[in-house]
Amino acid sequence: MANSHIFMGSAQTAHYPVVRHISVAEVREALAEGFTDFLAMPSHLVFLGLIYPIVGIWLVVGNAPPLIFPLLSGFALIGPFAAIGLYEMSRRRELGLDVSWRHAFDVVRSRAIFPILSLGLLLLVIFALWEFTAQALYGALLEPMRAQNLPEFLSEVFSTTQGWQLLGLGTAAGFLFAVVAFCISVISFPMLVDRDVSVPMAIQTSVRSVLENPLPMALWGLIVAVSLAGGVLLVFAGLAVVVPVLAHATWHLYRKVVEPEGDL
Repeated sequence: MANSHIFMGSAQTAHYPVVRHISVAEVREALAEGFTDFLAMPSHLVFLGLIYPIVGIWLVVGNAPPLIFPLLSGFALIGPFAAIGLYEMSRRRELGLDVSWRHAFDVVRSRAIFPILSLGLLLLVIFALWEFTAQALYGALLEPMRAQNLPEFLSEVFSTTQGWQLLGLGTAAGFLFAVVAFCISVISFPMLVDRDVSVPMAIQTSVRSVLENPLPMALWGLIVAVSLAGGVLLVFAGLAVVVPVLAHATWHLYRKVVEPEGDL
């Protein structure tokens, strides 16, 4: 586990990493490699992956119908932060180190935890802004109808003009928040786990990775969104597999996009 500086980094990381151009085929390779990691370490990956479905079920059961979709979609925004232990497991497997489940929590005891928490806090701010936006849209368009349960709420959304407006505006706003969160986090969290870099450097590298590989990264974002939606539709149980596979695939995507330190 690399030692990390929270904001400014250290002298040896003054040069920004080289970002490679990758192909769509390499995105598919990263996904296949993530699945291979899952098969190689299934017991602790399923254990860690269960955290996501448990929290997802709580979000549905414990909240009013209008809040369910914003909370579930917003919950996906903080997925890269929740997956840091799984990045560490893939890193250790790549290096031929012990991959016992306890090593998934090694990041908590390293200096890397401070920049990771800082970046995680930024994602939580984005999550909070999305929830505020969703609440404001609902309050302006549908709150007077005050749906008491999920069927009533869905009926209002799909059978009224205000409901279709909420659906359109909410989807557009959610997409914008998702793009921002994706751009700043898709590479930065694995990078913070792997290297001694600052948070600004990690974010800048992540954004550059997306800008220099728009089609492959857009495909990866679509794969993540569809996979998480599928896991939710399977009564959240699918997330116990989907989340670990995506997390490990993200690690391999990072390896393909960013030049190793020794090659700089």
